[in-house]
Amino acid sequence: MLDEVERWLSRRSWAAADRPLERLVAAKREKHGTSVSVVLPALNEEETVGEIVSVIRRELMSASVPLVDELVVIDSGSTDRTAEVAEAAGARVVHRDSILPRMPALPGKGEVLWRSLLVTTGDIVCFVDADLKDFSADFVSGIVGPLLTDPEVQLVKAMYDRPLGDAAGQGGRVTELVARPLLNLHWPQLAGFVQPLGGEYAARRTLLEQLPFPVGYGVELGLLVDALHTVGLDALAQVDVGVRKHRHQDGRALGRMAAAIYRTAQLRLSRGHLVRPSLTQFERGENGFVPRTYAVDTEERPPMREISEYAARRAA
Repeated sequence: MLDEVERWLSRRSWAAADRPLERLVAAKREKHGTSVSVVLPALNEEETVGEIVSVIRRELMSASVPLVDELVVIDSGSTDRTAEVAEAAGARVVHRDSILPRMPALPGKGEVLWRSLLVTTGDIVCFVDADLKDFSADFVSGIVGPLLTDPEVQLVKAMYDRPLGDAAGQGGRVTELVARPLLNLHWPQLAGFVQPLGGEYAARRTLLEQLPFPVGYGVELGLLVDALHTVGLDALAQVDVGVRKHRHQDGRALGRMAAAIYRTAQLRLSRGHLVRPSLTQFERGENGFVPRTYAVDTEERPPMREISEYAARRAA
């Protein structure tokens, strides 16, 4: 590990408990007008989204703890009751396709996060995956905290243990097999991030609006690498929020995720194009193995500040 990264770990890695809620609320009041938006991208998450929204509203949006100003669930085409459950729990629900309708929506998580900048107003934007179980408000307050208390910090990732079933620390398979090797080999300054692909992170809007957003699974790696080049390592940080439990995907889904992440890295390394942006996997059928070919995400959305509707809203 680079000496620079070891120094960064000692300066920019914290625990959620390092910044109690009362300190964060006081810091927010001192920064008159600073607002916080929480965004939950959701696709068929009716089993978990309601509890996440309820916890945030109860613990971080009360009169005594007014830490979060805006809580928005972006529904990216759910076929279950995700929208109804989220709204009943107290979130504002916006459908992905209703945002920037002149640009047809592409499938993918990054697309939803990018569009969320158009329907939120917070100076600090906090992203939280909607499939978390046993959700703790630390997932929000922990990563928002450094942005409220340290003006030099621009982006904060959550770090945590990721159990896989009963096995502690065995989650994050794509992180360990794909993302961590890529970062260590090509962007060693980012080698200190415990969960580089984690879906829980917060950033200043002024940074997010400068960055391109890969539309699919590569969004977390893409934002992290581009943030490094835009604001430098010392403006990035991470906070330990405990344990993250969520729904795990099967091996083939992880393979498609890995391909999208590799493609995101490849584009940033060469700024070129893959010759064949697709991935073939195999499933056993009645007569042997059957090939299934999937397109690898190849689209990226431009920095939001280049979108005329966004620029007009900011100027208003």
